[in-house]
Amino acid sequence: MRPRKTLSDRLTTRYQLVIRNEENLAEKTTVGFTHAKLLVVSVVVFMTLFGVSLFLSKTLLAKWFDPKHAQMEQDRKLFELALRVDSLAGEVHRKELYIQNVKRILRGDTGTQFQDPAAVLVSDRAVRQVGSLKAGTTDSLFRQEFEKSGGAAMVNFTSGKYRELQGTVFFPPLTGLVSDKYDVRKGHYGVDIVAKTNEPVKCIADGTVIMASWTQDSGHVIAVQHRGNLISVYKHNAGLLKKVGSFVNAGDILAIVGNSGEMTNGPHLHFELWYNGSSLNPEEFVTF
Repeated sequence: MRPRKTLSDRLTTRYQLVIRNEENLAEKTTVGFTHAKLLVVSVVVFMTLFGVSLFLSKTLLAKWFDPKHAQMEQDRKLFELALRVDSLAGEVHRKELYIQNVKRILRGDTGTQFQDPAAVLVSDRAVRQVGSLKAGTTDSLFRQEFEKSGGAAMVNFTSGKYRELQGTVFFPPLTGLVSDKYDVRKGHYGVDIVAKTNEPVKCIADGTVIMASWTQDSGHVIAVQHRGNLISVYKHNAGLLKKVGSFVNAGDILAIVGNSGEMTNGPHLHFELWYNGSSLNPEEFVTF
């Protein structure tokens, strides 16, 4: 009676596979193996095939055989597109508000409420004050004081189109070097004044703040409506100190010199003057 083989014996028993020529039975090659090796090879092959099949089912084959794959891919693209559209819509809305404000400023439309990207409205009462600014005793004393100190320039608007501004005193918004002059042909409707960072930007004359917001090109921008349909604009500030609707006096600090916005390459103030919808050369009226 032969002893019964154990599982270990069955797995470790060595076998030999001989391959012969069918015609002359000549031996071509032999392969030695055991059940244990055959089992390991079978498991490895099975796991490899399973992994490759799983990968293909989630990638290449999913496009052909999974009916939900196309819908999921479309939903993902629609979600990404919705996020982009929402972001663009917000940016376009802010641009439209800014353009509307500028158009109203240039038209001298002080009877309409102004909106900025921060959703700040101009007070009707403050805007109506702009048209009623008159030079009284305080204004005369102020003018005399600044004429003596040489800090302000008295502009003599003798021509017909500037007669409304005759006797206006302009306080320099900033003292510094003019790095880029006024040139309408280049689309540069103001002057660039180079100064140190954190220098105060001052208001040139009495008026009402009609815009105080941030734009992508000009950074922090503030605009003041003065009497006689005159508007002064101050761009690329580091921060704004006045809000829309605030009444300001000549020499009041409006902002801080900075380098905000894309259209700038260093700390400076871009200063513009607009009269009845037309730009003026600030250097003809203000001494920097």
